[in-house]
Amino acid sequence: MKNIRNFCIIAHIDHGKSTLADRLLGFTGTVTAREEQAQLLDNMDLERERGITIKSHAIQMDYIYEGEKYILNLIDTPGHVDFSYEVSRSIAACEGALLIVDAAQSIQAQTISNLYLALEHDLEIIPVLNKVDLPSANPEEVTDDIVDLIGCNPDEVIHASGKTGFGVENILKAIIERVPAPKGDINAPLQALIFDSVYNSYRGVETYFRVMNGEIKKGQRIKFMATKREYFADEVGTLKLNQVAKQSIKAGDVGYLITGVKTASEIKVGDTITDALNPTKNRIEGFEDVKPMVFAGIYPVDTEDYEELRNSMEKLQLNDASLVFVPESSAALGFGFRCGFLGMLHLEIIQERLEREFDMTVITTVPNVSYHAFTNKNPDTVLLVNNPSDLPEPSKLNRVEEPFIKATIITKADFVGPVMSLCIEKRGQITNQTYLTPERVELTFEMPLAEIVFDFYDRLKTVSKGYASFDYHPTGMKASKLVKVDILLNGQSVDALSALIHADNAYSIGKKMCEKLRQLIPRQQFDIPIQAAIGAKIISRETVKALRKDVTAKCYGGDISRKRKLLEKQKKGKKRMRQVGNVEIPQEAFMAVLKLND
Repeated sequence: MKNIRNFCIIAHIDHGKSTLADRLLGFTGTVTAREEQAQLLDNMDLERERGITIKSHAIQMDYIYEGEKYILNLIDTPGHVDFSYEVSRSIAACEGALLIVDAAQSIQAQTISNLYLALEHDLEIIPVLNKVDLPSANPEEVTDDIVDLIGCNPDEVIHASGKTGFGVENILKAIIERVPAPKGDINAPLQALIFDSVYNSYRGVETYFRVMNGEIKKGQRIKFMATKREYFADEVGTLKLNQVAKQSIKAGDVGYLITGVKTASEIKVGDTITDALNPTKNRIEGFEDVKPMVFAGIYPVDTEDYEELRNSMEKLQLNDASLVFVPESSAALGFGFRCGFLGMLHLEIIQERLEREFDMTVITTVPNVSYHAFTNKNPDTVLLVNNPSDLPEPSKLNRVEEPFIKATIITKADFVGPVMSLCIEKRGQITNQTYLTPERVELTFEMPLAEIVFDFYDRLKTVSKGYASFDYHPTGMKASKLVKVDILLNGQSVDALSALIHADNAYSIGKKMCEKLRQLIPRQQFDIPIQAAIGAKIISRETVKALRKDVTAKCYGGDISRKRKLLEKQKKGKKRMRQVGNVEIPQEAFMAVLKLND
């Protein structure tokens, strides 16, 4: 065990984690020159296209240092705030972390957030200054920032470049010298932490684990402690670029396990694996439950695909444990699922993965957050409102509480004004302003989570010309003056378009929604009124005009009353049509609400 090192790579998005991981794999000879490619560990097409890491990836490297052979288990983690749950799981399986900071961009909000996650688990932090070969790099200044942040000596900061491979040897040396070897008792009963799993259509569920105590052998009878299920370990092994089967995996090491489980719900990430005959008494603690931030309905386009969608979601949940879903039905869309996501990017990625990996075409409803409602009858009983249609009638409602967050924004001093006005427009209150350097400012706001769900991140990037970084964490619920805005089409309420909105913004948002829908809903044979309403009060109306045939074309000359008679006859037909007519709502209409400011 003294020659095993488990470490992960944490950084803000786009600071060069995956590129540096590629160099480490190349330098240790884990991949041959022929297998090398950019973003080697990012094995999803989506990750390569967008240039971001969505999943954590584990891989084992062998390295000979001062004549001794060391086993290095590396976990590359995502940098976007929506995937911080992946990071927390990787950290639970490691003893050390490489904290990578871009020498040109310096420390960003997510760097600080991931650093605190690592410090909570007592990880050994190795600071690495990446991209030092860039012309815009400012190594001295950024080294000072890192020293201020983690309190290390300036000579402990390793200078490196993921592009050229400079400094990779120093990083490996630091990992071996500074990261502690895993602790654990090889003779104790088996105790292993599941930190990830993936579905393979031929072999069932592949589980990735880290052995804390004892050892796991091929053919051994094992037990999952959360689900109480028992299986045989058909195959165990380590994760090189391809899986390498082994006879046993001992304490301190990371590996994969295949038990032939076919149902995704039987394996929980964060669960403890133990020996069925000689089980351990304690489950592994310190694994946090995921708290979804944004809720949206996902419905199959064809109602018959409901069961298929359920299977796809279960397989996806296995690979992405931060996805939470429960069945629900909507009058407009039929049967579907109410899903919880960690943010808007997460929602977008899940929707795209469903389409690519499972060929499911889905309709996504307007995202919202979960609220607490209190009625006049029981003012102390909390009603959880994940969907605006669950909100009690205004006459019965005592108050509504919404989730608030503490948002940290780091930006250049030039953009403080535009960033502040954006946050104030989103009902934010500034609580702190700190100058990290004369050029860079950290702003702290308290604001409602609902306001950052839609377009906040994009607009923040726009007003700061791409220089602001953003991170947030929940602070709790607060009472707010919220109203439910319903959208009526042809007098029928469309539950999938309802939204809970702050009373001050309800009128303007209702008006914008009606205008947007008027452009998107195709014209029919009859007039379609589009109305926004709060309770029984209509606050805005637009009309999609009917397609009309010129019925008076055959009347030439003569008396006006003949034309009038034909028009009245047509009007009656339109009126009857409107009573029986159905309005088809295109998919764009459901997502249009997100782009109200365009």
